[in-house]
Amino acid sequence: LCSRRDPGESDKRDSDATRHQGVNTSLAVTIIHIRSLDSRWSPRLALLYAFRCRSLFEEYYQVNLTRFFEMLRMDNDKLGARICPLVCVCCLLAALVANGFDVPMTLLEGAVAEGAVCLDGSPPAYHFSPGFGSGMNNWLVHMEGGGWCTSVQDCLAQRDTFRGSSKYMKPLSFSGILGNSQNSNPDFYNWNKVKIRYCDGSSFTGDVDEVDPATKLYFRGAKIWLAVIEDLLAKGMNKAENALLSGCSAGGLASILHCDKFHDLLPAGATVKCLSDAGYFINAKDITGTESIKAYYNEVVNTHGSAKNLPSSCTSRMTPSMCFFPQYVVPQMRTPLFILNAAYDAWQIKNILAPSAADPHKTWNDCKLDIKQCSSDQLLIVQGFRSEFLNALAALGNSSARGMFINSCYAHCQSGSQDTWLAADSPVLDNIPIGKAVGDWFYDRSAFRKIDCPYPCDASCRNRVYD
Repeated sequence: LCSRRDPGESDKRDSDATRHQGVNTSLAVTIIHIRSLDSRWSPRLALLYAFRCRSLFEEYYQVNLTRFFEMLRMDNDKLGARICPLVCVCCLLAALVANGFDVPMTLLEGAVAEGAVCLDGSPPAYHFSPGFGSGMNNWLVHMEGGGWCTSVQDCLAQRDTFRGSSKYMKPLSFSGILGNSQNSNPDFYNWNKVKIRYCDGSSFTGDVDEVDPATKLYFRGAKIWLAVIEDLLAKGMNKAENALLSGCSAGGLASILHCDKFHDLLPAGATVKCLSDAGYFINAKDITGTESIKAYYNEVVNTHGSAKNLPSSCTSRMTPSMCFFPQYVVPQMRTPLFILNAAYDAWQIKNILAPSAADPHKTWNDCKLDIKQCSSDQLLIVQGFRSEFLNALAALGNSSARGMFINSCYAHCQSGSQDTWLAADSPVLDNIPIGKAVGDWFYDRSAFRKIDCPYPCDASCRNRVYD
């Protein structure tokens, strides 16, 4: 009941990693104890375990269930049979709070006629949770991540999956920055919240009119992005008072590449800002000294015809593929931007610093799966990558409009999961969790520009361990 699937995004597939292992284990043990009671069940024991469940998920998820538990305070043996189900409900609530809430999918069937389609030609999709109360005129648009496909062969392999077709997409759970609990997402909980599904493999930049009849692949990422935004404008975003464009991984890169366009499409009087989560990919050499990521991005841009949709402020100065690197785009950006990134970003360590092609003998495999398994020599190289990452961040400048939360965790994407966004044990910098830092920056309560000390100094990190 209490083990759960991580709603956060990975690059090639959904992650099956679980979060909050401590609370999961405690709740699971509690359930085992409850099931072992059998005929020895009593109201007293039921209450004991019920309140144990309550304390666990109130601590971890910062929710208050006082009113719910008032019904359990009645000292009456006749209620024993009714208390057991309530304990189960309690545990179920813990799991539901952790998972967030499922949001149905909207298919933009009408966008197909405009050429806005996934790799396989199916319509684009997004998930929409309407705002309420004071947030009815505020909009948070989040772009899903999922890596890139670099060639026709690569995109064909992706076409018949949820990364290339809306036919394989399912409802998603909203949590973290998309959560609707005031306790766990105080600054954005009641906003209109949208998650744009990722099915084009180009960070929503592709634009090739011709379709090869042999492959039947469509490279239309930019059209997808515009079609969704126009649909949201028609549904009320044209009256937005506050708007935040965010994204994770490839979606985090998209939030940078499309930031100024998004700003220009919103009402003139609206406060519009952008958040890039794990999207600040840097131009760095791999462990062999090869510029592999530069060649990789060049393939993406050429395959998808992305050049025309990259910021002209960059492409007027550099070759288009270089404008896939945020460090060359952000200096000319006009819209306020917040960079949320791990200095030891797991995707970048695995794919920019030590890609498989640069490590044929797989000597880096253990290190890439778990940073604690890095040898001393490998850790020195990883620390050097951190230095390169921080140098690339200099492009942000010193303006208070540019916020940053750069921690020393081995992680990738931290805004979409409650345990890393805002929880009792979430990552912090100067004792401030990510959710509060982003909220303070957006509402101009305080500027937030913090860079963590080098690994392994930060005890608040939730370092990722991969299978």
